[in-house]
Amino acid sequence: MALPPLPDGFRPGISLLAYLLLLLWVLWVIDCLLGRRLSTPLSIHPRSWMGLPGIVVAPLFHQDLKHLAANSAPFVILGSLILFQGLSILALVTGFCWLFSGFLSWLLGRPGSRHLGISGVIFGYLGFILLRGYFTQSLPAIALAGLVAILYGGCLWGLLPLQRGKSWVGHSSGFLAGAIAARHLESMQTWWMGNMNWPG
Repeated sequence: MALPPLPDGFRPGISLLAYLLLLLWVLWVIDCLLGRRLSTPLSIHPRSWMGLPGIVVAPLFHQDLKHLAANSAPFVILGSLILFQGLSILALVTGFCWLFSGFLSWLLGRPGSRHLGISGVIFGYLGFILLRGYFTQSLPAIALAGLVAILYGGCLWGLLPLQRGKSWVGHSSGFLAGAIAARHLESMQTWWMGNMNWPG
């Protein structure tokens, strides 16, 4: 039995995820060599004007090797699962979760804290996949949500302020962004296609 064809844009999407993951590792090495002189000022510093650039760039930096290693596999795996729905959907969900989680972390984070890492995007992917099936009532989407719940359901504890040093605000903001994208995907796609002319 022949396997179904991959959706348009799947191969370049996988390359995009791989290059982005490589960028995270390269930046971590450079940051270490520079004595953390990149990640500290480019983190999200809540309600600080200096922390605003972190909304865009903080997901590219990580606290330490353990932090980066823990984020690497879920980023690629969950991103690849979304990619089966199309490159434009992956780009849309990634961009929305990236900026939404960053902004809420800046707005709601504890004063004096700093937030960095791609966890907000990962939790956005998780929220999108888990809730997309509920909103669409699509059997494949529900099955995918069940699979992801089995694989990564334990990560949902990261939405609660249970571990010191973990950005539960960023995690929760990312999950909320993914839920919003799951609910309003069609409207967001209409805007995206009309303004970006991105291939499906």
